[in-house]
Amino acid sequence: MARYLLSVHTGKHEAREPMTAEEMRRGFELVDAIESEMKASDALVFSGRLQEADAARVVRPAKRRVRTTDGPYAETKEFLGGFYIIDAPDLDAALGWASKVTLAINTPIEVRAFAEEPQR
Repeated sequence: MARYLLSVHTGKHEAREPMTAEEMRRGFELVDAIESEMKASDALVFSGRLQEADAARVVRPAKRRVRTTDGPYAETKEFLGGFYIIDAPDLDAALGWASKVTLAINTPIEVRAFAEEPQR
């Protein structure tokens, strides 16, 4: 098994139609069903939804001291909105889970394998 990060990307100024209460309810039901399926398959390790990027703080080294500034780290049109950490037998299986999530939430998902730990 390999471990993968499924990162959910969203845009601050994406033009989207506001969702009705019913659409939100159905969306949460879809995500809950996918997460239940992931748990039943022993694929889901951890998941989380992040606060808006404007709420982030960045901690940087500066001449052997630390400087903290308002975030986000990078000025970009898209930012990380949430993530899943999953165990999957291979990239195709991880892409399968990402496909289910992206269709449920209509948002891009980046799939990246964790680097293997070096032998000690």
